[in-house]
Amino acid sequence: MKKSFLLLLLPFLTVVGLESADKPSLTRGESFIDVPAMGKGLRLHNLFQSGMVLQRDKEIAVWGWATAGEKVNVSFAGQSADGVAGEDGSWRVTLPPMEANANGQSLTVQGKEEKLQCENILIGDLWVLGGQSNMEFDLAKLVNGRLEIASANFPNIRHITVPQLDGPEHKDDFPRHYKWSSWSNRHFKQGYWETCSPETVPLLSGMGYVFARRIHMAIEVPIGVIDVSRGGTTVETWTPIESLRKIEGQETKELLAQWDQKVADFDPQKDLEDQIQRHHSWVEKMKKQGKEPNRPVPSEFRPGPAMDQNRPGNCFASSISPLKGLKVKGAIFHQGFNNCFSGSKGSKMYYQVFGEMVKAWRHAFGDPQMPFGIISLCTAGNPQDQMSFVGSMMDIGAEIREAQYKTFLDLKEAGDTNIGFASSFDQRRSWYHPQIKIPVGERMAKWALATQYETKLTWEPPAFKELELAGPNLIVHLDAQVGPHNDGPIYGFGIAGEDKKFQMAEAKYFLKGRDSRNRPQYDKARIVLSSPLVPNPIHFRHAWSRNPMTNLKKNGIPLPTMRSDSWTLEDLYEAYTGKKTETGTLERAERRELSKAMRESDMERRLKEAELLLEKHRGESKE
Repeated sequence: MKKSFLLLLLPFLTVVGLESADKPSLTRGESFIDVPAMGKGLRLHNLFQSGMVLQRDKEIAVWGWATAGEKVNVSFAGQSADGVAGEDGSWRVTLPPMEANANGQSLTVQGKEEKLQCENILIGDLWVLGGQSNMEFDLAKLVNGRLEIASANFPNIRHITVPQLDGPEHKDDFPRHYKWSSWSNRHFKQGYWETCSPETVPLLSGMGYVFARRIHMAIEVPIGVIDVSRGGTTVETWTPIESLRKIEGQETKELLAQWDQKVADFDPQKDLEDQIQRHHSWVEKMKKQGKEPNRPVPSEFRPGPAMDQNRPGNCFASSISPLKGLKVKGAIFHQGFNNCFSGSKGSKMYYQVFGEMVKAWRHAFGDPQMPFGIISLCTAGNPQDQMSFVGSMMDIGAEIREAQYKTFLDLKEAGDTNIGFASSFDQRRSWYHPQIKIPVGERMAKWALATQYETKLTWEPPAFKELELAGPNLIVHLDAQVGPHNDGPIYGFGIAGEDKKFQMAEAKYFLKGRDSRNRPQYDKARIVLSSPLVPNPIHFRHAWSRNPMTNLKKNGIPLPTMRSDSWTLEDLYEAYTGKKTETGTLERAERRELSKAMRESDMERRLKEAELLLEKHRGESKE
């Protein structure tokens, strides 16, 4: 059987544990995959290895496989439990809750004839790291990442990166492997628990490492992190398909129907024929250019959209299901970029799905109140400034951030005390992998320490309370006093009237009176917004750009992306161009047209500002 065919079959295999962590001898481009066969003796799930961390203060489940009917005994830290393998060979035992323990202990699994033993196991808190490439982004690439690596001597922090599998079938386990990456031109070790050290952390999630390091330094108990993040993924792939099909939102229903059709329409034979035809066309083109083509003719079927990592439910089935039943402390999640390509319909779908995703993860880990920290979408693209303020407001990334923040607010207002939120847009970089992630990891650690470890820290962002219409002004009421982090003018607000056309707003604190020396007294929880081009404003938006120009914070925590209107991009298209989109979703040409019209609003404002400046200058000259 060809190796490539085995790799294609891998997602469909039910894999089980093998206690082997020695790195194989590999040459460039080779991969080693540890997938022991089912039913060949006593096996542990691949989670259970030497050097791991088990969750404290919760029942400890241990499971694996053996011969059907075989009795299995598990002993750990003075506790013992028996189980019997079922007809499918699976067994599971439960040990009582245990306190944190930084002394390495042995886990022993005894079958009828075989005995397995894992050493140096700690008891502490386990955190799951989820999302896409900005969570996956490794520590070595961060600003000051090399400093973190040099000081990463924390033997009581342990970490594991779960291998990335594919397909809609719920997996029982994951393999361990050394995987070659042609993108990075190196091997990646996945599926193995490792002890935190300068040698092991360079490829670990940078944000996840900082989060774990801060918590460990504060509470001084062992910390384990399980990284399941995967680049280029969408929110719907991290949500079980069973949950998605229960969502009533039209946008979610349409998305699922589109994927169902793609899967049904895929013909592997025709796909292979098309590949061969494209290959021959390419060969002919190369020869005409005097080049010698060296690619082999395609000869294997491709799996098609059924195995696509972004098919709804696939990443949950492949990366979360293998962990189902494990007790953990909580999870943090950073994602959103790949949901920014479907306009306002996509952001509506995101909002419909995200809360269900959180619920499904909590169910998978057996805790309906599991702490779950949301990190909002990061920056990308050119920074918003006064010259491009309105033109950059049409980026759909702001709507994805809004959906993430609204999900947090919904859960919080429903009484959820274990939901967390942190913005990341203030770490401004033009690249879609902004490398300033250490402050974001620490911001998420603030939430965890404040809510889960009773540490007195401020983590919650200031929130919008109400909007007051005051003639030419809008007054935004917040639940806390805020201030520009650079002590300069307030930036970040746009306002619009009934015509739905936005302008950058002048923002000032509300003047509530004067003291005995006639000095102004301001209410810094009320922001007054105005613009000479918007005589009767009715709505505002804040931080409404992929890379927003904004500076209001409370104790270093940014005022989140928010708005008072519910206008879609399609609504703005009609407002700015006088036309209605024909398909209900903006096409590329319509997006360009809207972008041009919104940029022209910036020009209109700048001309008005120049005009007012000249009038002021003339008045001063006459005096």
